[in-house]
Order: sequence, then C-alpha cells, then structure tokens
Amino acid sequence: MDMAFTHICLWTLLVFPITWTVFYFTNKKKKPTVEMADATAEKRRDGAADVIIVGAGVGGSALAYALAKDGRRVHVIERDMREPERMMGEFMQPGGRLMLSKLGLQDCLDGIDAQKATGMAVYKDGKNAIASFPVDNNFPYDPSARFFHNGRFVQRLRQKASSLPNVRLEEGTVKSLIEEEGVIKGVTYKNKAGEETTALAPLTVVCDGCYSNLRRSLNDNSAAVLSYQVGYITKNCRLEDPENLHLIMTKPSYIILYQISSTDVRCGFELFPDNFPSIAKGEMATFVKNNLAPEVPPKLREIFLKGLDEGAHIKVVPAKCMSATLSKKKGVIVLGDAFNMRHPSVAAGMMVLFSDILILRRLLQPLSNLGDANKVSEVIKSFYSIRKPMSATVNILGNAFSQALVASTDEAKEAMRQGCYDYLTSGGFRTSGLMALLGGMNPRPLSLIYHLCAITLHSIGHLLSPFPYPLRIWHSLRLFGLSMKMLVPHLKAEGVSPILFPASAAAYRKSYMATTAL
Repeated sequence: MDMAFTHICLWTLLVFPITWTVFYFTNKKKKPTVEMADATAEKRRDGAADVIIVGAGVGGSALAYALAKDGRRVHVIERDMREPERMMGEFMQPGGRLMLSKLGLQDCLDGIDAQKATGMAVYKDGKNAIASFPVDNNFPYDPSARFFHNGRFVQRLRQKASSLPNVRLEEGTVKSLIEEEGVIKGVTYKNKAGEETTALAPLTVVCDGCYSNLRRSLNDNSAAVLSYQVGYITKNCRLEDPENLHLIMTKPSYIILYQISSTDVRCGFELFPDNFPSIAKGEMATFVKNNLAPEVPPKLREIFLKGLDEGAHIKVVPAKCMSATLSKKKGVIVLGDAFNMRHPSVAAGMMVLFSDILILRRLLQPLSNLGDANKVSEVIKSFYSIRKPMSATVNILGNAFSQALVASTDEAKEAMRQGCYDYLTSGGFRTSGLMALLGGMNPRPLSLIYHLCAITLHSIGHLLSPFPYPLRIWHSLRLFGLSMKMLVPHLKAEGVSPILFPASAAAYRKSYMATTAL
C-alpha cells in the first residue's frame, strides 16, 4: 500500500464518521431553556465559610489552596486525616505537572522521594521498545512525569492548604447535603468527637472520590466496573530502568511495574470478574506465580516475584468508568472521581482533576458573591464546556487504550492489539503523537481521532498481508467495526460539538497551557 493510498484511506475513515456524527447532533432539536429569576444574594456571616469542600484528597486539598489564594474562606471536611494508602494516583503525567505548577503546588512533589519518568517501556511477545514523551511539542513545561507514593503527595497537599489562614481543615464524616428549594446550602456531618453538626456556605464542592455517597443525591449517572486492578509493592529494590513505566502486554490483559520511590516498586496487573482468584486463600499469589510471572521479562521477573515472596499486601481496586454530568441542583459542584472517571490504564485522573480546578478557579474569580446561585450555575455550565478538550481526549483515549490492551483469541481484536503495539513503538511521528496525547501534552480530540484511525488502518493492513483472502477481508471489516465501537459511543457521551471543532482545543491551550496563561 503506497503512501498516497494510505493517506486517502485514513482521511476517508476520519471524515465520514465525523461528518455523519456532526450532521446528526447539530440537527437535533435543542430543549428550550427557562430563564430563572435572580435570587436574593445570601449575605455571609462574619467568619463563615464561602466554600465547603467535602474531601481532602488530591482534589479537595488542591482546590482549597487555589480558592483560598483568591481570598475565599474555605472549610474542608475530610473523613480520615491519616496518610492514605492508595494504589491509584501514583503517576503524574507531564500535563498534570504543568497544571500543578499553574496552581502554585509544584513543590508538593518535593520531599516525598518522587521519581522522574521520561516515558514507558512496552513489551509484547518477546519484543520491547521505549516510547518517550516528546521533547519538542510546543509544550511549555518539562516533558517528564513523576512516580510517587500517593499518600505522601496527599499529605503535602493538605499541609500546603492548611498553611493558609483562611483554610479550615477538619476531620469529620459528611452524612448528607442540606437542601432548600433545589439549592444546596451546606452539609450535615459528624465531627471527630462524634457530634453531629452542620456547616453552611454559599457553595459546596463534593470531591470525595470514586466511592462518593453524595453523588447519588446530585447526579443520575452511575459508575460501571470495567475490571479490577490488583497490585502490591516490592520493597528495597530498584528497576534496571527506573525512568520508564514498564508495560507488559500479556494475558488476560497487562502487567505494569514502576518505581514509586528510590527503594519501592509498584507491581500491578488487570483481572476481570470472571477470573478472580481469592487473596485470602492464597490463590492470588499462586495464580500470579504460575500464570503471570512467566510472561514477565527476565530482567523484571525477580522484582515482580520478590514482593509476593516477602508477603507484600495485595490490594484490589475496581477500575470504573463514568461520564461527567451536571447536577440539576444549584449551589453545588462535583469534582474528581465523584464527577468523572475513565479507565486507569492512562494514569490521567489527577491531570484532568487539576485542569478542572484551574478552569473552575478562573471562572469563579470575578464573582464577589458566591451566594448568587444563578450566576454560579452559569459558571458551572461554562466549566463543563471549557473542560472538554482535556477531559474528552483523556476519557476517550483511556477507554480505547484499555480495550486494545485486552488479549483475545478473536483474530480481529488481536490484530487491533498488535496494531496498537506496533504503532506506539514504531518511533517518529506515531510514537511522539500518541505519547503527547497520553501525557496530556496535546489535549486535542481531533488529534486523538486521527491517531485512532491511523492505528485502525495499520491493523487492517497487517490483517490483509500478504494477500487479502476473503476471510482476512471479513476480519478487517470486523476490526473496523470494533474501532468505531471504541470511538463513536464515547464521542456521543462527551458531546460532539465541543470535541470536533478545533477552536475549543485552541482556546483551552491558550487559556490554560500557555506559559503566560493564569
């Protein structure tokens, strides 16, 4: 297949689905909006909070600091102030580091033994290659990521937020939201002493993670469990190549190893509900040693097994997916995993969260009175639209990438998996383009669609070689259908207009990623 024919096929694949989708959605009738009368501004009592934040994890702490720097009085209520022991949130992409620096929190990565990451090493069927973050990509920050213990990072964020005099960080368990005529006025919570009390503020932010109990009373969306992430820490060791995340494409899905401190290595893998050994009975350790360890390259296998041999604590976390939806209630905002989740294979949750905080902070800055529920509602609607270039790119990429990593006996699915590996490790524009998307360095949905279509074409070409027999043609058509199933539903879920028009991505980059932004 010559170069000209390849480009014609690629743009045909790219243009037709987009044209049809834009035509469909732009011709749908829009529901009429009802203009609400302005409510009487709620006067703030002297010393009372402007904002209540439920949850002092990564998002809650970072938001508290950002709003407090703008002069807001912030009351943060966190269930447990001890250092969390999480398996997720241990990898910050270059785009996440950029957002963190724009919030003035880049020093929270200091003093926690964070490790530099320049890309990832990918392994499949005895082959391996390095895919590095691109250096020259018009990215206004150091193009490297960081590995770290999540709990240490959270504690640094909490310390930074509580260092400001207008932040009150309190340990307590929020029981419910206080609502009056469709407007959230505050929360009911049980403090550290066990006393049930209330906290009131013009604006409440729910940022209590993927297990949020408050989300159900605000949104009608539900999280789908895609798989389970299983992991443990191997202590007192160091990878031969500690600056890369090691991704092993094996069965049933993938295995990862990365250096989360100078002496600790995170070992993890993905399993599905229909094949889940018992941890308590020791079946999990046996399964890993007998089924997964032989697939790990020899240079990594010793570290992979060392943790199990030393009795490392095995943790299990469900990998969830949930589209973002706005609450119909006023006076409240939902952020973080309580608001939007994607498959963790792209390790981009914190990056999207910091981007959301930057956007929200900037939109709230002109409002001197957060008690005007109608104005705050307009801000939230703008926030939902502005976030799309980053959030939609990451959400679609995460869900597509996770599906491509799953092993299968289906010839079309396996061809897509092989095509993904070949494309990611081929070098040049393909590798740099895909790594820029994975690293949050190029949040352009159209660029993502281009690369997904290019991977599809490459996979079809591999299937049809060396000669397009009828069965190969049939598998190629099925592969094309699979790629559309990966893309189109997520385009619909994210909203077509803000994704496919380049102006949205350009405006986002100018406002939130340029060196002079914010």
